[in-house]
Amino acid sequence: MEAKKKQMEFVVEQQEVMTTINKMKFIIPSLFGLFLFLVPVPYDGKWTIGVGILAELFLGVFAPFIPQFMTVVLVLSVVLSVVAKLAKPTWIKDSDFFNSLFDVGAFWLSMRVLGALFALMVLYGFGPGFIWDDYTGGVVLYDLVPVLTTWFLFAGLLMPLLLQFGLMDFIGTTVRKVMRPLFKLPGRSSIDAAASWMGSGTVGVLITTKQYEEGYYTKREAAVIATNFSVASIAFSLVVISFIGLDHMFVQFYFTVIVAGLIAAIICPRIPPLSRKEDTYYEPVGKQISEEVPEGVSRRRWAYEKAVSKASEVKSAGFVVKQGFQNVLDIWFGLIPLVMALGTIALVIAEFTPIFNFISYPFIPILELLRIPEAAQAAPAMLVGFADMFLPAVVGSGIESELTRFVIAAISLTQLVYMSEIGILLLRSKIPLSLLDLFIVFLQRTIITLPIIVFMAHFFFF
Repeated sequence: MEAKKKQMEFVVEQQEVMTTINKMKFIIPSLFGLFLFLVPVPYDGKWTIGVGILAELFLGVFAPFIPQFMTVVLVLSVVLSVVAKLAKPTWIKDSDFFNSLFDVGAFWLSMRVLGALFALMVLYGFGPGFIWDDYTGGVVLYDLVPVLTTWFLFAGLLMPLLLQFGLMDFIGTTVRKVMRPLFKLPGRSSIDAAASWMGSGTVGVLITTKQYEEGYYTKREAAVIATNFSVASIAFSLVVISFIGLDHMFVQFYFTVIVAGLIAAIICPRIPPLSRKEDTYYEPVGKQISEEVPEGVSRRRWAYEKAVSKASEVKSAGFVVKQGFQNVLDIWFGLIPLVMALGTIALVIAEFTPIFNFISYPFIPILELLRIPEAAQAAPAMLVGFADMFLPAVVGSGIESELTRFVIAAISLTQLVYMSEIGILLLRSKIPLSLLDLFIVFLQRTIITLPIIVFMAHFFFF
């Protein structure tokens, strides 16, 4: 009798939720989100996504002014953090968002100070030359920061279309049967991977972070998705393969990256440190996900009902717009200073110290064993990618062997974990990943994907 009563209550609830207005709330914003984040479109001779087109159009107009603008933002992030610590104004103290954004610990405050200082040094050319050099701080402020600023402006503003209107719930429930046994992940993680693949790995990490903090991924799942599914976009892959002089091999190259990346994504979640992460949800919100399908209901029907139910929770456009702007402010004031600080430090180490040369020595005999020409010159490229994803291509550009350059380009895209962008985003997030965890996963992905890439390279260059 009790079971029948609960079933009747469920039916009534579903009838209240499955109204025409709620169905339109799911369908229309989700279609926009699908197009902007997940549907590849040709633009300016390459494939990208809608958010990427908006970012490039914005960048094309405002690129000359972004370094100066973001330097002001970096200085403001320091000033407001100090104000939050010392003066504790009401508008910061009484706001959960502004309090978490500006009332930060000593380490993060010091990173903001460094980021602002480095930006000023680069902008005005004072201080030690190795800081504002074109290949260190100059790369970060004039190349990396403008791209991240514009990508995250539009990704942050428009991300609620993906997260708040049921699209994640629909796709997650639909593809759960594939993602769970293969990768030990919820179905909705496929959206993170697709957003990375067609757009930007950093956008994928941003989606993962938001989903973890909202209770849709466990600690282990978020760590796995962030370090294994934030694949390099097709657009960036074209840049890398063109820079290294092998654009005529793009199809073979990207096929190799996909195969090696998928194998690494199957293996890495099953070994430490990722396998030892707790399967518990972010404590302040708890578990919010439910992709299991009840008996007697088709998977597609249940996915649709879950999606409409999620969309019905959105009561006003103002709330969605507010969330979008908070996403942008969080990235501009919280993340970009870290990119400027740690990105510059990583590039200084790579460019002006022999550290990466020393620690890459063990790779020389491995590369020789795998019959890679110019192994000694190629070895540093195996590890320098931890600082920045583009550095291996810079190291490999002077190597004569096309096979070796092919391997270097492919390994740089399958390592995924690099500190100038994704690493900093993860360290700043609430996902339980330490710097040591990130370096271990970087090494694991290098060791797992290297023989696969070499095997395929020998096949293509036979």
